[in-house]
Parts: sequence; structure tokens; C-alpha cells
Amino acid sequence: MNNPMIKGEKTNLMNETSLYVTRATVEKIDGLHRRGVLEDGTTLEFGVHGPIKAHYGLESQPNLPLPVDYLVAAAAG
Repeated sequence: MNNPMIKGEKTNLMNETSLYVTRATVEKIDGLHRRGVLEDGTTLEFGVHGPIKAHYGLESQPNLPLPVDYLVAAAAG
């Protein structure tokens, strides 16, 4: 296997041509509430929920999915 990343060698990955580039914006709405808009117009709401809200005393925040919730859903779904 000739993978320089595994060997820890320096590479210049920024010169590689990208297969895919995502374009999105994220704006702060209030507190921890964020709104993401994808290039196709799809809107995503981010925030906190469940045990994380309780652990950090964020009960006043709206129940919204964490960014990682979307990543897990995309990978597992």
C-alpha cells in the first residue's frame, strides 16, 4: 500500500482536483440555534437537544438536532 498519509509523509493535497465541493452557508439565529442553507436551497436547523441540554444547563434553548445528528443520519441512512 503506497499511502503517504499512513506513513506520515508530507503531501500537497490542496493541489489535487476535487471530486466534489459543497457550498453552504451557516448563520447564527439565536444562542446555539444555527441555520444552514445548502446550495440547492435545502434549509437545516442546528442546535442542541436531550441530554446535552440537560448536562450544560441549556433548557432555555429550543430542541434542535446537533450537527453530528445530520452526519450520523447521512452516513447510516
